[in-house]
Amino acid sequence: MKIWDLHCHLSGVAGLTPEERLSNLLRYADRMGIERLCIYMGMKWAQDPEPDELQRQNDDVLRALAKYPDRAFGFVYLSAKHVERSLSELERCVANGPMVGVKLWVAKRCSDPQIDPIITRAAELQAVIFQHTWFKTNGNYDGESTPDDFAAMARRFPKVPMICGHTGGNWELGIRAVKPLKNVWIDLAGSDPTAGMTEMAVRELGADRILYGSDGGGRSFASQLAKVHGAQISDADKQKIFCDNLRGLMQPILKAKGIQA
Repeated sequence: MKIWDLHCHLSGVAGLTPEERLSNLLRYADRMGIERLCIYMGMKWAQDPEPDELQRQNDDVLRALAKYPDRAFGFVYLSAKHVERSLSELERCVANGPMVGVKLWVAKRCSDPQIDPIITRAAELQAVIFQHTWFKTNGNYDGESTPDDFAAMARRFPKVPMICGHTGGNWELGIRAVKPLKNVWIDLAGSDPTAGMTEMAVRELGADRILYGSDGGGRSFASQLAKVHGAQISDADKQKIFCDNLRGLMQPILKAKGIQA
């Protein structure tokens, strides 16, 4: 099947430079039949990055993309704590650079309307919007969004497509939190490959709203691919999840940038 991986990082991978780390990720991806990787965040993360750190993280990704422009897509790392600098990074990396999406992690919950200028500008650029979410039994990080926070943001932008990262970790709760929101897709990446996860998502959301991702190199490609390969769903639905849905979300910005994929 054609496979595009929505969710990859340069951390957790061997290599002294961004180029070396992406090279190693692609070597593993080739073994598993993965054609394209979406990468975000640099070689060493910060949960609550200062503005200059955001730029350094994005510079790492830009270096990796320059080495492998035909195999990887980049998402710009932004923070709702630093709206003006994030908007500047959006212009640098997406409007005037090669990146095609936005990555939002922790620092400030996305239910806070302070994030809205970032979402508005990203939507104008047709960038793919990805927000990390998690339900943690021992409590989330400061500023870490849950799927409930994500749903509040998505309701403020009902015409803007956006992705609920990790489906909240606790996927049964995450699926239910976003089910009514037709502008929301979910990402399968990061959690353990538990039987029934993908089947529930297809049953509750429909296969058109589900995206494969691995969270590599924090997770193995094999364990995350197994969530889809091993699911009791049709091959047509597997192909949608592995590539077609993500490719469809990306098509507006890829077309605008003249990228053939």
